[in-house]
Amino acid sequence: MKKNIFVLSLVVLSLFVLVGIGYAQFENPLFPDEESLYNAAIKEGGDIVSYDTGPYWANHIGQFKAFQERYPGMFVVYNDLGSGATVARLEKESGNPQADTAYYSIVYGPIAKSKGVTQGFKPNNFDKIPDGLKDSEGHWFAVHQGTVAFAINNKLVKNIPHSWSDLVNGDYKNSVYYLDPRTTGLGHAVVLAAAYANGGDEINYSPGVELLAKIQEKGNIKGYGTIVAYSKFLKGEIPIWITYDFNAYKAKHIGGADATIVIPQDGSVTVPYLESMIKGCPHPNAAKLWLSFLLSDKGQSIFAEGFVRPSVRGVKLPEEIASKFVPLKDYEAAHNVNWTEAKNTLEGLKKEWEQKVLGK
Repeated sequence: MKKNIFVLSLVVLSLFVLVGIGYAQFENPLFPDEESLYNAAIKEGGDIVSYDTGPYWANHIGQFKAFQERYPGMFVVYNDLGSGATVARLEKESGNPQADTAYYSIVYGPIAKSKGVTQGFKPNNFDKIPDGLKDSEGHWFAVHQGTVAFAINNKLVKNIPHSWSDLVNGDYKNSVYYLDPRTTGLGHAVVLAAAYANGGDEINYSPGVELLAKIQEKGNIKGYGTIVAYSKFLKGEIPIWITYDFNAYKAKHIGGADATIVIPQDGSVTVPYLESMIKGCPHPNAAKLWLSFLLSDKGQSIFAEGFVRPSVRGVKLPEEIASKFVPLKDYEAAHNVNWTEAKNTLEGLKKEWEQKVLGK
């Protein structure tokens, strides 16, 4: 596995060693057992292995930085697999778990639990998460939410599409890029958003597959991927990127992309993203520390700084962030999905997309 390790400098670490890493006393604790979890995590070696937390997705890079600054000696080891691939990997490694935590779209949390690869843990603020966004035993819980949107490169696209039908009928040759629904939660959400736009829903997903097939037949698809295309969009390699709103906002307001952001007005969906603690994980206290940090008011605010809507009730977007969103009325086109039904129809959706869009 290719590991990306987000670390503090050796010079700073050596200073921390001198003052005694792992025996901190927090003047203002973020949650009741913060100090004891931190000390226990350091004794485990200081690593937290976090699957599918790509740094440029949902401001994970901000979480890594803040976590490691608050907890000297802790290191976040991460990969970027996609939701489906993450569950497959966890199942493959179940006899010898390598991950401490995993992150995925809401469909895949229940799947991971059913595979027996997660364990229950309820961090502080767990009770402030709406019931539909968490497992009652703590096997998975939402940390944030996002809505399917179009990010459009203004230098490459002159006629801005405002709907899925525009992508079908407009002249956007070799322009549209989205993630593969067979392996990613975002790809699945794209199909469901297209389904709602074309008269379907999470049960009747065929209208979404058919709409995407029409975009493919028109020659407007540039490609499909398995990891977030943030860097490609910033480099000007993707004219129209179908992604989550938080990725689009980050590209525009932090990455500096000359972009227009659109919530497709004929239909979109809002998707919660989850975290789980992995059964038999190598660093259980580090896992609990990381998950508790993410659900703390500070962790939720860091997600918000990345244009991600928090899952914990009472945590609001900072005004300077909220002011950069498209008008709230545009979000009225986004539907809330019955994710239990979406999970039940996922395998059929994957097969139909492969057949009708890829022609396999």
